[in-house]
Amino acid sequence: MKKLSPKPPAHKTVPKDLREAVSVSSGAKATWKLVTPLARSEWICWVTSGAKAETRVKRIRVAIDKLEHGERRPCCWAGCPHR
Repeated sequence: MKKLSPKPPAHKTVPKDLREAVSVSSGAKATWKLVTPLARSEWICWVTSGAKAETRVKRIRVAIDKLEHGERRPCCWAGCPHR
């Protein structure tokens, strides 16, 4: 049986606005350090996939809140389409 190798995360660079928002929240920063590279990639994709600037700002705010509460992945989202 052939072993499947996992695909690497599609998004490795954290956008500046998301990186800054995570850095000022100790709770979000703590969770961010604990999550896997794949989970980080999904957060990045979810935040950046909105079509409008307002959506991105809202998603960053929601992401920080969820990370502060220990949530490891964006909820109710089909996942990164770039994988």
